[in-house]
Amino acid sequence: MKKSFFFIGLFALLSSYAGFAAQVDTVITYSAAMKKNIKAVVIIPQGYSESKSYPSVYLLHGAGDSYAGWVNKVPSLKKYADDFQQIIVCPDGNVTSWYFDSPEDPSWKYETYVSTELVTFVDQKYKTIKDRKGRAITGLSMGGHGALYLAFKHQDIFGAAGSMSGGVDIKPFPLNWNIAKRLGPQDKYPERWKANSVIDLLYLLVPNKLAINIDCGREDFFYEVNMKLHEQLQYQNIPHDFTIRPGAHNWEYWTNAIGFQLLYFNNFFSRK
Repeated sequence: MKKSFFFIGLFALLSSYAGFAAQVDTVITYSAAMKKNIKAVVIIPQGYSESKSYPSVYLLHGAGDSYAGWVNKVPSLKKYADDFQQIIVCPDGNVTSWYFDSPEDPSWKYETYVSTELVTFVDQKYKTIKDRKGRAITGLSMGGHGALYLAFKHQDIFGAAGSMSGGVDIKPFPLNWNIAKRLGPQDKYPERWKANSVIDLLYLLVPNKLAINIDCGREDFFYEVNMKLHEQLQYQNIPHDFTIRPGAHNWEYWTNAIGFQLLYFNNFFSRK
C-alpha cells in the first residue's frame, strides 16, 4: 500500500513538473505584404504568466530548412527558454528567402514579414517586452545573415543581434542558394547584391547602439567572410563579441553555439 502511494505521489510530482515545462506553440500568422499565411514556432518558458512581460528572441533557420527546424533538431531550446525566461520565436523563411524583400519577386517580402508583421503578431499575442531593449534576433547560416541584416536595418525593433556560421557576405556566392532568384544575377545587378550583404551595411551602425554577437567554426565555408566582417567592425570601432571555435557548417556546431547566443542575450536583457 505504501508503495502504491509512493508511485501515485511520484506520478503527481512529475506531472506537476511537466505542467510547468516550456510550451511549444505552432502559430499561423498572416502576411499582408505577401498575402499568405505563414507558420512559426513560439516557445513559451515555464511559469509563463500574464502578469509579467518577457524578452523575446527571434531565431532564424538556414537555407533548405523551415520554421520547425530549430525546435526539432535542438530540443534543448525548451530548456534554454525555461532557464533564461525568454520567449523564442522561430519564423519560416521559405527555404531560401535570405530574409530580405526581393526586388526581383514582389511575392517575397521576408524582411517586412519578420521585422514588422511577425513582431507585431507576437507582441499582441504574448506578454513580451515591447521594446528593442527586450528583443533580440539570431540565426544560423542564411539565418545568421538574416539576423544581422534585419537588426542592422531595424535597430528600432531589435536591441541585440547574433549570427552563427552566417553568410554575412553573399557577393562571393553568386550561383548559390537561389540568391540570384531573389536579387537577379549579380553581374547584372551588382548594386542589389551589395545593398543586401551584411558586410556592406556597417555604415548603419554607431558604437554601442546594437549589441552584436558573432560566431563561426574554423572549418566552416563561411569562415573567411566572418573574419572579414569582424575586421571591418573592429576598423569602424563597433563593439561586438566574436568567437571562433573548432567546427564546421553543421548541427553539431549550432547545437553548441545557440546556448552561448541565448546567454549573451540574457545578459543584454539584464542590463540596467
